[in-house]
Amino acid sequence: MDHSRVPVLEALEDFRRRGDIAYGPPGHKQGRGVDPRVAAIVGLDVFRSDVLSLNGLDDRRQSQGVLSQAQELMADAVGAEHAFFSTCGSSLSVKTAMLAAAGPGEKLLLSRNAHKAVVAAVVVNGVEPIWVHPKFDTERHVAHPPEPDDVRRRLREHPDAKGMLLITPTDWGSCADIAGVARVCHEFDVPVIVDEAWGAHLPFHPALPAWGMDAEADLVVTSVHKMGGAVEQSSVFHLQYDRISPEALKQREDLLGTTSASSLVYATLDGWRRQMVEQGHELLETALRRAERVRTAVGELPGLRPMGREVVREGLAADLDPLKLVIDVRELGVSGMQAAEWLRDRRHVDVGGSDSCRISASITHADDDETEQRRPPVRLPEPSVLELEQAMLPRAAFFAPAEHVPAERAAGRIAAEMISPYPPGVPVVAPGEVITDAVLDYLRSGADHGVLIPDAADSSVRTVRVVARDAVPHG
Repeated sequence: MDHSRVPVLEALEDFRRRGDIAYGPPGHKQGRGVDPRVAAIVGLDVFRSDVLSLNGLDDRRQSQGVLSQAQELMADAVGAEHAFFSTCGSSLSVKTAMLAAAGPGEKLLLSRNAHKAVVAAVVVNGVEPIWVHPKFDTERHVAHPPEPDDVRRRLREHPDAKGMLLITPTDWGSCADIAGVARVCHEFDVPVIVDEAWGAHLPFHPALPAWGMDAEADLVVTSVHKMGGAVEQSSVFHLQYDRISPEALKQREDLLGTTSASSLVYATLDGWRRQMVEQGHELLETALRRAERVRTAVGELPGLRPMGREVVREGLAADLDPLKLVIDVRELGVSGMQAAEWLRDRRHVDVGGSDSCRISASITHADDDETEQRRPPVRLPEPSVLELEQAMLPRAAFFAPAEHVPAERAAGRIAAEMISPYPPGVPVVAPGEVITDAVLDYLRSGADHGVLIPDAADSSVRTVRVVARDAVPHG
């Protein structure tokens, strides 16, 4: 296929050259009527590129094949049989992928270190979650993806499960044995879905961890805005084999997705694919060398401990993304959040994430010598404590009559909400799970130290939303 072609960008260029006057919504009139104060900040080209589909790019009713051509090129670039663009972000794409594999009341194996979007999908889609717990690294206080034997054990316990959702790489860069998990799932003739939101770059350099399509996954969801070069909310479904039907996936996406897709997202996805095919290996090779230099320099500084390939061993991670720089700062006597705030305030450097132990930064093809030189040195529970008892199905608990109780009286009650520290956005408490004092201590101390908990009814975790006592099933 001719990867010098960029169908969406070419259609946008044609639209601009024609100079069409669009009698439609004012926000899609190529900048006419825009408040100059807005244009001075975001730029007029943002509005000039925000074109309605029916004005000449592509449309569900008046399709010119522009989008389908771009998607075919994407599939060819990464070795998938099919690729579908989404402009709603991978949070919605993962919900769609889950619904394509299992419907209401059906079982689906899920990594318990999943993003809150997965738990939201459990609530919305009505699937019954069969949790597969991650490998907890007690030394670093970080979760790595589950291993194939963990998946096999859960499938034997639940042979009626419809598939498995695996999260890899994690926010901290640790990766799963996708091929091993895929082989296990395929032994049971069920698909493996990979939430590879942080892995859009993986197909384009052999020194990076295995890419889901190359590792026999059935369906992979990527967020190109995370480790690629497209704008926010850019997401792609990659599909192969016949365990998940392309038609079913399209229908589920049509059910959940927007009917007002963004041409900005489509155009930047299309352009990024061309860049990676033509220049990706060289760009990523430079990024890999840069990441190694930075990791080595950080490791030589007192009090800083970068995570490296020492975590790649049985019982921990199957691989590690070297472009993810994760630095433990506990020896400095500060939390990761404090280190992140210091970097922002004193050095005007924003790291990608932080928690009570560490900060993380992504070294990508977009970095250069200037950004490299701007990177200055810079009450945890036991893992078993985080494995809460599920007393009710998440959907039932989420929609049950609820009450707010003080945190000190919440232990033993059933959660009616998600409580997800950011980053990485993995719920520590999911609806239907029994709350414990140890988890409450962890969450409250984290909130006191600056951890963001945006989805809890009370982000300070001084009160907790729980299932009302008269709504709790007995027996």
